[in-house]
Amino acid sequence: MFSKTWVAERLNQRRAVMKFLWVLGLVTALVFSKWVDGFLKKSLNKTQPSLLETYGGSNAANNTLMVELTLIEGAGAKGAVCLDGTLPAYHLHPGHGSGANSWLIHLEGGAWCNDTRSCSNRKNSAYGSSSLMEKERAFTGILSNEAEDNPEFFNWNRVMLRYCDGASFSGDSENKEANLQFRGQRIWLSAMEDLMLKGMRYANQALLTGGSAGGLASILHCDKFRGLFPTTTKVKCMSDAGFFLDAVDISGGRTLRNLYTGVVGLQGVQENLPHYCTSHLDPTSCFFPENLIANITTPLFILNTAYDSWQIQNSLAPLSADPHGDWNGCRLNLASCSPSQIQFLQGFRNQMLDALKQFSMSDQNGMFINSCYVHGQTGQGAWFAPDSPAVGNKTIAEAVGDWYFDRAEVKVVDETCRHLVPPVTA
Repeated sequence: MFSKTWVAERLNQRRAVMKFLWVLGLVTALVFSKWVDGFLKKSLNKTQPSLLETYGGSNAANNTLMVELTLIEGAGAKGAVCLDGTLPAYHLHPGHGSGANSWLIHLEGGAWCNDTRSCSNRKNSAYGSSSLMEKERAFTGILSNEAEDNPEFFNWNRVMLRYCDGASFSGDSENKEANLQFRGQRIWLSAMEDLMLKGMRYANQALLTGGSAGGLASILHCDKFRGLFPTTTKVKCMSDAGFFLDAVDISGGRTLRNLYTGVVGLQGVQENLPHYCTSHLDPTSCFFPENLIANITTPLFILNTAYDSWQIQNSLAPLSADPHGDWNGCRLNLASCSPSQIQFLQGFRNQMLDALKQFSMSDQNGMFINSCYVHGQTGQGAWFAPDSPAVGNKTIAEAVGDWYFDRAEVKVVDETCRHLVPPVTA
């Protein structure tokens, strides 16, 4: 294992590069937000993931590890296919040393599709067809193989399961007329079976993670993941930017609930939702994490910002709810929000914290809720770097490590955002 002094020295060497990459990312976010403004207005016909879901960076600047795509060859016989019928896929980088029998599974995110039109568009992208996926994917942040970037998990077997169904790996249906396969649940099962055969069955430690729509999937599949292993295996789950709230938008409507209703109904998700939820709530409600987390028995960590940029731009203040553009400035820059807009956003923060109250009472669970205006914090820059978001000088990576390895209880709620976009204040 590497000493803290050695890690600190290596971090200092990369300080200039990481600051450049992070500033570049924030500039890109401003450009990206112009695209995301029209996301829901176009019925989610655009299916690219949000800015911080797709990890990567400058390969030349920091020698980023690129990992080859692996098709799950046996999946087709089980009907486990992407929207267009192609085989599902993942990227796997083998562990070594003390991490040879430890596994981290990361579920890729990238929004959802909720009707035939949006799913037909999605199948013509890498989020609906493995034939259009990149042949290599950058492994950074929580997937990095560098101890100075990812001190807790750098030498584990690390997997990114690609997202090509549009329902958070949970649907099981089809639309023959439109040539659409909604097989997210089968993809999940097929991938887990394949990885177990490749050595995951021997794991002594395992962590299921995911970002955004993949973060929601890590919550939905958490207990199922635990069930794959013997009781002697240490198994936990973490959701990054996957705590989507059933919130009222600025016009009084429920934009995200309407979207989820389409996803759940179209893709046959209801049959794969937990019975403890569907026995007393409607299927759409059971696609929202707030109605699931209290009953998950496997240790779970919620990493989220109370001012999640995707939710603010697409659920709380989408263009469809803002016909006069009153939220255009606030949506792009929280410093431009009016007092009433800030009050509305703080109400969203309070709703999130209320939804986490019961969950936080369990000693086995953990959470890190800050006030950054971003979406996803396990990628490069945000995870573990000199300028990473931190509370009490503890980065997100360190907090997650303390929780996973039972070094400390982690229940962090912070009203600030170190080194990122300024937080919302009254």
